[in-house]
Amino acid sequence: MEITDVLSVADITTALKECQANNTFNCKKFFLTCGLSKKSAEDVRRVFRAIDDDDSGFIEEDELKFFLQRFSAGARALTDSETRSFMDKGDKDGDGKLGTNEFIDLVLS
Repeated sequence: MEITDVLSVADITTALKECQANNTFNCKKFFLTCGLSKKSAEDVRRVFRAIDDDDSGFIEEDELKFFLQRFSAGARALTDSETRSFMDKGDKDGDGKLGTNEFIDLVLS
């Protein structure tokens, strides 16, 4: 499954442009601009699976760092502070990773 099966290339491109400079990434703004926050829980689950590189059922910090590159191969990596902030916003049980439901809740909240 490709993320472009759920989101348009144009919306992804716009969202990536908004955060191309280091320390400008805001996950909620990114979700809104790319259109993910307007999708169904099942569509968000499909995107989660595309981001979960090792198919563990979780997005760990090392996968989250390369979050933008899952949307476009040429995108930048998140900075350490952006990665931590993103994780802190979604990791509700404090286990240091995002589960499927945590990711869905973060995107759709």
